[in-house]
Amino acid sequence: MHYLPLIGVLIIVIGFIMKIDTIAVVIIAGIITGLVSGLSLTEVLVLLGQGFTENRLVTLFVLTLTMIGLSERFGLKEQAVYLINKIKGLTVGRFLSLYLLIREVAGMFSLRLGGHPQFVRPLIEPMAQASAVANYEDTDEETQERIKAQASVMENMGNFYAQNTFVGSSGTLLIAGTLKSLGYDAPAAKIAVASLVIAGISLLMGIVYNIWFDRQLSKKYKKAGGDQ
Repeated sequence: MHYLPLIGVLIIVIGFIMKIDTIAVVIIAGIITGLVSGLSLTEVLVLLGQGFTENRLVTLFVLTLTMIGLSERFGLKEQAVYLINKIKGLTVGRFLSLYLLIREVAGMFSLRLGGHPQFVRPLIEPMAQASAVANYEDTDEETQERIKAQASVMENMGNFYAQNTFVGSSGTLLIAGTLKSLGYDAPAAKIAVASLVIAGISLLMGIVYNIWFDRQLSKKYKKAGGDQ
């Protein structure tokens, strides 16, 4: 009987294997676990409601999806094209290099821009696509997918290599604390300075990568224009 409350785990495993609705499976497992543990249905529902309230930030992804949908519905990409067309000589690579710089500077001050779903997908990637349209008038599906990947790469590089450049960031403090426990004199300030070097190298590598990316696009569409 002591193992009876673990029935909730079994329900979740079976539900996932059978590919039943995830939220429904978790809620049912929680209710049954509470009931077999001696709680009343009212107490179980109170605990579920309390848990949802205390962890409601987890459900903010719903607002993210809504924001992305509304942005695309009301022509974010068209507005991005209009904006990019006003900036002379702005290529996909130059735009993404600028974003990489902004992303790393934001990391230095521990400013979170939102990541892939909140910032890159609804804003940065459409603007990168717009810069391609502004330079080459039309792009095929392969190019569009490559631009999506390139925008994601710049986000990953800027976030990963610059997140420890801030002295008070959790990653910097964790590294400093771990090294201190092992007997090394490595305060958070030294970790941040060392991270600045890595962030600078990643910025240079990102710029070089974007220059190469621009040349690949120019070569492709110059050849396509010549064939026509």
